[in-house]
Amino acid sequence: MLFYSFFKSLVGKDVVVELKNDLSICGTLHSVDQYLNIKLTDISVTDPEKYPHMLSVKNCFIRGSVVRYVHWPADEVDTQLLQDAARKEALQQKQ
Repeated sequence: MLFYSFFKSLVGKDVVVELKNDLSICGTLHSVDQYLNIKLTDISVTDPEKYPHMLSVKNCFIRGSVVRYVHWPADEVDTQLLQDAARKEALQQKQ
């Protein structure tokens, strides 16, 4: 649940989602669910020459199992809060 909560805090921010098929999609994070499925709005691809069919797409839904990485600006992340939450979750799992 830690990752789900973290991604929920990024809703409305610009992210880059890199898929397992090497397609990278830039867009605004609209929503995320417990399976880490992602909905992006105002999307663009990082390599339009390789994926010209994606130029007409404005919004997309990405299944969580095909995501390789999600990139976001470093200043958007409160690392101290994330570390504290990870420690709390690890302690709860030990009990």
